[in-house]
Amino acid sequence: MTRIKRGYIASRRRTKIRLFASSFRGAHSRLTRTITQQKIRALVSAHRDRDKQKRNFRRLWITRINAIIREDKVSYSYSKLIHDLYKRQLLLNRKILAQIAISNRNCLYMISNEIRKEVDLKEYTGVI
Repeated sequence: MTRIKRGYIASRRRTKIRLFASSFRGAHSRLTRTITQQKIRALVSAHRDRDKQKRNFRRLWITRINAIIREDKVSYSYSKLIHDLYKRQLLLNRKILAQIAISNRNCLYMISNEIRKEVDLKEYTGVI
């Protein structure tokens, strides 16, 4: 009988997996079975942490906005600011507000004061 050489598909698949895990340490980058397990684990972690990153950034923006608003020495909080923004139908998201708070505090103070004036006027006059 003649000798049969194996196909290249399996070895090509393993090479591709090895390239993915080339930066891993120890057996995690050398043994095929361990590499596959680590690859699955790495992709699961990446997927989970993308969502976590979005949550963390949102928390950071909210904290920054709240800190700047409360510095204004007026009893005004983040929740009131966002509520008044929605009342006034201003489409400024938290990311933009946080960037304004960091780069130009006076601009954020002006925005909050204008919103506060507008809302106070409507409440006093009874206009809805």
